[in-house]
Amino acid sequence: MKKDPPSLWESEYSQAYDDANYGRNMTGFVMNKSHQLIEKDFGNSTYFSKIIEVGAGSGAHLPFVKHAYDEYLMTDSSVEMLNLAKKKHQSNGRVKFSVSSAEKLECANNTFDRLIASHVLEHLKEPHEVLKEWNRVVKPGGIISIILPCDPGMLWRLGRNFGPRRNAESAGIPYDYIMAREHVNSITNLRALINYYFDKLNEKWWPTPISFTDINLIYCVNIVKT
Repeated sequence: MKKDPPSLWESEYSQAYDDANYGRNMTGFVMNKSHQLIEKDFGNSTYFSKIIEVGAGSGAHLPFVKHAYDEYLMTDSSVEMLNLAKKKHQSNGRVKFSVSSAEKLECANNTFDRLIASHVLEHLKEPHEVLKEWNRVVKPGGIISIILPCDPGMLWRLGRNFGPRRNAESAGIPYDYIMAREHVNSITNLRALINYYFDKLNEKWWPTPISFTDINLIYCVNIVKT
């Protein structure tokens, strides 16, 4: 029996994973589209004083944020991934970094005007509790922004064969094993939880506007905390 491979986030895989997902390839195109999609609700005139991004990874989302802000806190449980984020954004004095789990935030209630979770919730084992935790740290009237893959929808499963698997394996990452370990929540179940807990939300799908998981790759939602 084979031994488990190194952790994706706490090993030499961290840089390889970032390159495979955000390089000049189809995977990078789709991932960038997801970041663009969630930010369409916020123009240059929008302002949030304090933002927290949970599971920020290598800091890929921040370049897509066009609205004004005073402080942007990037958190991730992986030191390696946060180090990649620091290399990209250390010149921005408004950006702070903190090693912290997205499941248990070391923040007071009603602290942030916006929380961003990009491709995070599908990885966490008790997503219903995580949503409560994220809601806790956002101010009333604030925004919770969530990006999710439409996994295991038909188009998502098909799309894996046109780049993601090949890119990962060429970087030495055992793709199918990692996906089996990491994507523990389906888009159908996660959307059901989101729609149960929250009333005021704006959903978006890509590449079609139809709210059907099998014909889309990406699901985004901006939630207003009431």
